Amino acid sequence: MKLYNTLTKQKEEFRPVVPGEIKMYACGPTVYDLFHIGNARTFMVFDAMRRYFQYRGYKVHFVQNFTDIDDKIINKANNEGVSSEAVSERFIKEYFIDADSLGIERADVHPKVTENVPEIIEIIKTLQEKGHAYEIDGDVYFDVDSYEDYGKLSKQNLEDLQQGSRVEVDQRKKSPLDFVLWKSSKPEEPSWDSPWGKGRPGWHIECSAMAKKYLGETIDIHGGGGDLIFPHHENEVAQSEAATGKPFANYWLHVGYLNVNNEKMSKSLGNFFTVRDIRKEFDLEVLRFFMLSAHYRNPLNFNKELLVSSKSGLERLYHSKENLESLLKVAEDKELTEEEKTLSNRLLEHEKRFVQKMDDDFNTADGLSVIFDLVKDLNTNITKGTSEKIIRQGNELLLKLTKVLGLLEKQEEVLEEEIEALIEKRQQARKDKNYQLADEIREQLQDMGIELKDTPEGVQWRRIS
Repeated sequence: MKLYNTLTKQKEEFRPVVPGEIKMYACGPTVYDLFHIGNARTFMVFDAMRRYFQYRGYKVHFVQNFTDIDDKIINKANNEGVSSEAVSERFIKEYFIDADSLGIERADVHPKVTENVPEIIEIIKTLQEKGHAYEIDGDVYFDVDSYEDYGKLSKQNLEDLQQGSRVEVDQRKKSPLDFVLWKSSKPEEPSWDSPWGKGRPGWHIECSAMAKKYLGETIDIHGGGGDLIFPHHENEVAQSEAATGKPFANYWLHVGYLNVNNEKMSKSLGNFFTVRDIRKEFDLEVLRFFMLSAHYRNPLNFNKELLVSSKSGLERLYHSKENLESLLKVAEDKELTEEEKTLSNRLLEHEKRFVQKMDDDFNTADGLSVIFDLVKDLNTNITKGTSEKIIRQGNELLLKLTKVLGLLEKQEEVLEEEIEALIEKRQQARKDKNYQLADEIREQLQDMGIELKDTPEGVQWRRIS
């Protein structure tokens, strides 16, 4: 397996610290609002990565944090007249609602900043003792000049960074690039006791502390959106390695930008969409299909026409699944024909090709193409009369590969009694050759959001939006 490592800017053979195990940390949301579709892409990519590692037999230890104390959270709380905790807890719940709908499985640990302040303080104390941090009036800053490898992740040198620095200027700092580790308390803000007085953690230090606590001093994979490379991840590298003297993460993976109608997503441009916005028009599995149909490192352009196309692609997968399940109900357990033996071998080759594509830096786009090749093979060569063994092999393989991508995982729906009765009434009308009544019932069901498909194995139904 090869991964593109942002740290080295090349694909590298993946070798975990502990054979057979993977320690992976992905930056989670700042919980002051609903998350947008750009965030969703990153969350789904790391969910798919974790799933694929598990499919390949690794034991994955996956951590995704919640930033639950931040200026935006505090401002929202003050505007609403509630506590910061009330705001963050509300949007953590909202996060899980949307994440569950996107098929994003829960991390092994979802640590919160507010629950890890002692660990954060310990790292800051270590940095100060080693000469990498300094205090001014209750604020503690990381001394960038004290860490000679600063810039190695983003591939920028200190001089260029200082000249083009967008960091808020604070005349008290030794360098414009020095970043805050601990902020002294302000009126009406949450605060914690520390050796430097009451205050709260800076943004960057939280991930270093939580990754170390839950995964250890050196982890296998750290990642997030491409916008986090600098300064967030650059600062994480500096403070973690300055504190421990060891590599922080061996592989850095970053997800490409998401544009909307070929423009950067922005509220001012009116092209800003939360996951909840998309859910009003599309099943969120369609959004997941769309996001994984491109390589994770590539920029991705979003528009609703592309979602319509993705919906059609996803429906093809569901139709194949439903067809195989229908055929299984009437299939006979009998010896494989020579043609079926050839098909069985071909199914194994489809899986090998899927692994080859996914092993090449998580190429979900090509992996999805292999799944469609599989579906074409199944649809063409499995019919009524095919041996149960080969139908089952094809069905299990389809579900196995789509599970890696988090697709086709919906639980079988139970129809309302009224709809079930109408379908049975239509079936009886067809038996009685009362085709006018049968057509009327089909149209009635269509208006109720149920589409019927008559097959040799019986009637199939699906919900339509």
